[in-house]
Amino acid sequence: MGTKDKADDLIILKENLGVALHGDTVRVEPAGIAPGRAGDPPRPAAKVVAVLERKNTTFVGPLIRAENDPSLILVAPDAKRMHVPIRVADTQNIPFGHKVLVEITAWNEGDPLPTGVIKEDIGAAGVHETEMRALALGQGFSPTFPPGVEQEAEALEEQGQSLVDEAIAGRRDFRHIPTCTIDPVDAKDFDDALSVQTLPNGDIEVGVHIADVSHFVRPGTAIDTEARERATSVYLVDRTIPMLPHVLSNNLCSLNPDVDRLAVSAVFTLDQNGHVKTKWFGKTAIHSAKRFTYEEAQEVLNKNNGPLLSELVTLRDLARKIRAERIAKGAVEFDTAEVKVLLDAEGKPVEIKLKERLETMMLIEDFMLLANVAVAEHLGALTEKSNGAIPSIYRIHDAPDADRIEALTQFLRVMGYDLDAKGGRVKGTALNKLIAETKGTPEEYLIKTATLRSMSKAIYATKNAGHFGLAFTHYTHFTSPIRRYPDLLIHRLVKHYADGEVIPAKELAEFDHLAAHASEREVGAAEAERDSVKMKLAEYMMAHIGEEFDAIISGVSERGLYVELKETHAEGMVSVRSIGDDYYSYDDKHYRLIGERTKTSYQLGNPVRVKLIAARPLERELDFELVK
Repeated sequence: MGTKDKADDLIILKENLGVALHGDTVRVEPAGIAPGRAGDPPRPAAKVVAVLERKNTTFVGPLIRAENDPSLILVAPDAKRMHVPIRVADTQNIPFGHKVLVEITAWNEGDPLPTGVIKEDIGAAGVHETEMRALALGQGFSPTFPPGVEQEAEALEEQGQSLVDEAIAGRRDFRHIPTCTIDPVDAKDFDDALSVQTLPNGDIEVGVHIADVSHFVRPGTAIDTEARERATSVYLVDRTIPMLPHVLSNNLCSLNPDVDRLAVSAVFTLDQNGHVKTKWFGKTAIHSAKRFTYEEAQEVLNKNNGPLLSELVTLRDLARKIRAERIAKGAVEFDTAEVKVLLDAEGKPVEIKLKERLETMMLIEDFMLLANVAVAEHLGALTEKSNGAIPSIYRIHDAPDADRIEALTQFLRVMGYDLDAKGGRVKGTALNKLIAETKGTPEEYLIKTATLRSMSKAIYATKNAGHFGLAFTHYTHFTSPIRRYPDLLIHRLVKHYADGEVIPAKELAEFDHLAAHASEREVGAAEAERDSVKMKLAEYMMAHIGEEFDAIISGVSERGLYVELKETHAEGMVSVRSIGDDYYSYDDKHYRLIGERTKTSYQLGNPVRVKLIAARPLERELDFELVK
């Protein structure tokens, strides 16, 4: 339970949870006052009296015998927020130590543990394939599709390219206009392409062409039902768990080069300054002339030589102008390092690389943002015209919570910086000014991290609230229907208004639920993706136990210091007990630990030298100690 108003939040201590699990919807009753943590004042407490709805009933973990009772067989869930093991009666002859997928079937008041049944033997714990599957299954994403989906996919594969060829008639034809895709080197599906041509009057027409997934994925089909449930593809460190079957994601829907493809497009006429003069939305046919990687397209631009040179130069120059205008309006510019772990054929990590931010990446991002905004504005106006009879889905990002901004402002004053914020309200331009002021200073990391933590989380919703971080009044997701279900819904809306394609009333009525579900599944996918990288980073670091590293303090709590290595960005913890030369208390207002006797301070953002003392890949944890 919980509300947006922190004053109304109640603390539920472990002994008052009853049979509730993390994320469950529960009914509670007051249970006195609970002591605050880390200097916080005491807070009202509550006790769970009923579980109204379980968030999760399936969990992943190793099959074990209870230490104090070998006859008791348990699954010890990997999920850190799952606070109890699950009792199982039948091991199905699965060896102890194997990881399994277990479903809770009962947990009644008075029972010390929930009871469950094993649904799948994932494999021996610690094996690469087992652990990757376990991460996905633990978040509710299955690497395999149900039989009904497989049957529909086989039927689509049999018909193949003929399905595309038959649908081209009646569409706006872009097959004669220079078109390309620009994607990561390891991309398997291409759901966006750009076409560009200069018009006789000097204006430039840019087509943002997005794979027409909705032509193949129809409401009521098994493929649609499964895609709706998954809501997103998952990108683990070594594999993709797709939202759609391979025949769609990598073939018929993918905008592969040298073949005709179906698209839903946002087509813009822009002047030489990047200002939009006209917009058009609808069904198209395209033919990509070239599949670029980001690096290949960047090389063409850097050398001023290569395929589609003039088209890439035109797109780059327009993108620069569009980007400059967006930043001037207050789009918040946070540069964060992205880590890529390279694996060998057996799944062993062999190299850690930082992803380079190329201008071709920004170019694609700029035109995708342009399309997402234009489609959101287009559908928003039409929704208003229909008096809300046909809703839309927006990607919204609330302005930061006023209390958080007030706390950030006070913290920044201590650091010697003045944030232009009034009454807890701040503009993106003020945040960009702050980030620019701190660039290259010792406190840059500290202030960027503190500012990021004050931000809200972007979600899907049917009521438009704008996008604070991008400084847009209207924003949606239109550009990735191969990997995101909300984009597929947006395509159906665009086609409904452009071509009269009917959306079933039942689906329209479910938009609120679908938006909430997609937001929740997005979080699960992000956790699985992040955990897969952390696991492989920890495995990579096992060979470096005992070595020293330069690091930065990335977090502080009463338990100790979280540190991030400067070279690999691997994160771990320095226990407060290991510091040892003083008693350190946690000063949450200044993000630091401070020694009572020596007054030595360890603050968020401080550089430190650390030694790796332990690496636990399965727990995704690294332990360090400070080098004095």
